[in-house]
Amino acid sequence: MQTAGPGTRPALALLLLLLAGAGVSAASVPRDPPLFNVSLDVAPELRWLPVLQHFDLDFLRATMAHILGDTVPKWVHAVMRKAVKELEGSLPQPYTDEIRGMCDVLNFSLADCLLVNLAYEFTAFCTSIVAQDSKGRIYHGRNLDYPFGDFLRKMTVDVQFLKNGQIAFTGTTFIGYVGLWTGQSPRKFTISGDERDKGWWWENVIAAFFQRHSPISWLIRTTLSESENFEAAVYKLSGTPLIADVYYIVGGTSPQEGVVITRSRNGPVDIWPLDPLNGAWFRVETNYDHWKPAPEKDDRRTPAIKALNATGPANITLEALFQVLSVFPVYNNYTIYTTVMSAASPEKYTTRIRSLG
Repeated sequence: MQTAGPGTRPALALLLLLLAGAGVSAASVPRDPPLFNVSLDVAPELRWLPVLQHFDLDFLRATMAHILGDTVPKWVHAVMRKAVKELEGSLPQPYTDEIRGMCDVLNFSLADCLLVNLAYEFTAFCTSIVAQDSKGRIYHGRNLDYPFGDFLRKMTVDVQFLKNGQIAFTGTTFIGYVGLWTGQSPRKFTISGDERDKGWWWENVIAAFFQRHSPISWLIRTTLSESENFEAAVYKLSGTPLIADVYYIVGGTSPQEGVVITRSRNGPVDIWPLDPLNGAWFRVETNYDHWKPAPEKDDRRTPAIKALNATGPANITLEALFQVLSVFPVYNNYTIYTTVMSAASPEKYTTRIRSLG
């Protein structure tokens, strides 16, 4: 983690006061998730198996069953089982084979494992921030908020995806879930995804999935794997058909390379870039269109903006950004993890598993 220099201390002190005043304990010590390598040179159905060996399989089975039971209607189970059998050969790769390999070990059907992966796509409430400091350096941070925290904090992992023995990209995910909501392509760009709160319908989700539209998190991973620079990443994330609406937040390595992409299933609704020359040195995205007021019952946007303004572009660092993401209610009972990253300094990619108390 990047340490804060002397110039950041007044801003960090202010943020810690905000944190304490909001009833969130600054003494709550976050912990590192385990870090694993996954080789993309290995057959998809085998590449996650060394990671699974580090987990209690009975715990993973129980968690998957719990998520399925709580989030997926029973009629969807029946439809998906039949549809998978009929369309198995045309399902998106390599992700389907990766899921198949893990579920063979866990003794789950492919249909149920796909449903678990799809269920994660639609119930995440998040906060993402991309910011530029006074020297033109780009920083990117995110909180991922999700139900089932008691389970998912134990399943959160950082993964280095390897090609030819080298780190191709890095991401944070849950074991058993092949997509990424958070990731970094070293010295190229960073991405996070936030659910766009439109109200999801399983009928549309399944139809879009079998039309070969991409799940939100699979497109993040594909972009990290394939796009060569910030501009190419923004283009792919903006135009690829999706199974659901989403916000994609992207950070690059050069000044002004930061953007929030508001997506519908079929294309971009809005592109909201950094504009530091006119004072817009950061963008905050939660789960609501930025041109509309945040709902009073879930306004994480305003406290984040207040904390960023208190910090200022001269003092923003990865550590300062972590503190912004620790202000209540940006950081709340549903926060599973916080990641801060900067593609220009890929070795500083840092995830912390959060817990209140």
